[in-house]
Amino acid sequence: MASVTVRNLPDEVHRALRVRAATHGRSTEAEIRDILETIVLPPQRIKLGSLLAEIGREVGLTDEDCVVFDQVRDKTPSEPVSFE
Repeated sequence: MASVTVRNLPDEVHRALRVRAATHGRSTEAEIRDILETIVLPPQRIKLGSLLAEIGREVGLTDEDCVVFDQVRDKTPSEPVSFE
């Protein structure tokens, strides 16, 4: 598990963190961990397929549109990229 040190934290911020931690019945360190997790980790991971399906619904794509797209798309297998 990683460890982080925060320097130059203003006294009023530290005091507010202690009060908030006490309100939630945990240590200041546990409160800071909870705040960081809440901010940086989304509550639910959005998957690309779900996001694309939602965009399709918003613009009004129908199942018939998808059938047409499938019929006209290029189905030729692509070659891998070469960096040489």
